[in-house]
Amino acid sequence: MKWSVAVVADGDRMLSREEVVELADAVAAWSGIATGIGTSSYGAQLLIEADTRDDAEQRARDAFALAARTAALPPWPISSVTTTSEDDEPEDFA
Repeated sequence: MKWSVAVVADGDRMLSREEVVELADAVAAWSGIATGIGTSSYGAQLLIEADTRDDAEQRARDAFALAARTAALPPWPISSVTTTSEDDEPEDFA
């Protein structure tokens, strides 16, 4: 099953456009998009293949951490994770 998982990490400084572009490049492997330019948080929405919501969330957390490291972003704590399945919103997964 496909899951759309949005992950956000909050920190203590403003992020530059270049930093978020690096994150966008890093999350592209998961058909991801990145957010956070000019804010004190960075986030990504990732497309994850998993059998359960819990598994999708854990895989997304792992992928997000890897992408943040790849983009040389600070290891800020994850503040939110929102998971939606293809059954929840089928038109978004066509």
